[in-house]
Amino acid sequence: METVPEGVASKCLGCDEIVFVREMERNLEVCPKCGHHHRLDALERLAITVDDGSFEETDADLTSGDPIRFPGYPEKLEASREATGLREALVTGTATIEGFPVIVGVADFRFMGGSMGSVVGEKTARAFELAVERRTPIVLFSASGGARMQEGLVALMQMAKTASAARRLAEAGVPFISVLTDPTTGGVFASYASLGDITLAEPGAVVGFAGRRVGQQDVASHLPPNFQSSEFQAEHGFVDRIVPRKEMRTTLAFLLRFFAPPGADRSAAVPAATDGEERLNGR
Repeated sequence: METVPEGVASKCLGCDEIVFVREMERNLEVCPKCGHHHRLDALERLAITVDDGSFEETDADLTSGDPIRFPGYPEKLEASREATGLREALVTGTATIEGFPVIVGVADFRFMGGSMGSVVGEKTARAFELAVERRTPIVLFSASGGARMQEGLVALMQMAKTASAARRLAEAGVPFISVLTDPTTGGVFASYASLGDITLAEPGAVVGFAGRRVGQQDVASHLPPNFQSSEFQAEHGFVDRIVPRKEMRTTLAFLLRFFAPPGADRSAAVPAATDGEERLNGR
């Protein structure tokens, strides 16, 4: 019996149907059959969001230490660096989206579950500070299982630090757009990811502090089927809008145009990319 060559097709995590890899790439890793949004890594996310050649990374040299001497933590860090090609779970920098300047941060779930340790917290806080300094809107894409347990209280402290940085941004009147992707949970959800002036989310993303099993233990009544999903959060007013991946770039550009200061050139936007596959493969 003939077999399908490796790399030609894959199984959708949402509907279990077989989908051609090239078809998934053309659809920005969204299943064309059921619409399930598969996870993107940080570089893929940047490739389909910001203008080509506009991204300049900031704080790329920051790396985590081992503050509480957690057994095996240095080895886990090194393994994540080798597997992802990243130094940490968050990539930050400056860019433009359809010509509008923006500070951007993208979490990568492949790096220790996108967990927030001292470096992720520091890079997030620095991104907020840069947005204040330049008076430039900031867009943060979250994807995290929460605080990094291998750093103990040092990791939990990042919740307060990032929330404080977000507050200073708000006091300065600089817009913050928070984009929740699958999953956004734990300490990240309970800190800066919840503090956007505008909160967007991808369809079907797991969004909430604790998972369904923990939530079921805490309440006596039966939880709804869509509990702790982006749709559940939108129904209850936490998420402003659920945005399909193909519409995210243009939606962000619209918001950046809306937030542009008086006198700014609101029409000086470059044409939006139409070929998602090319943007993914061209990174």
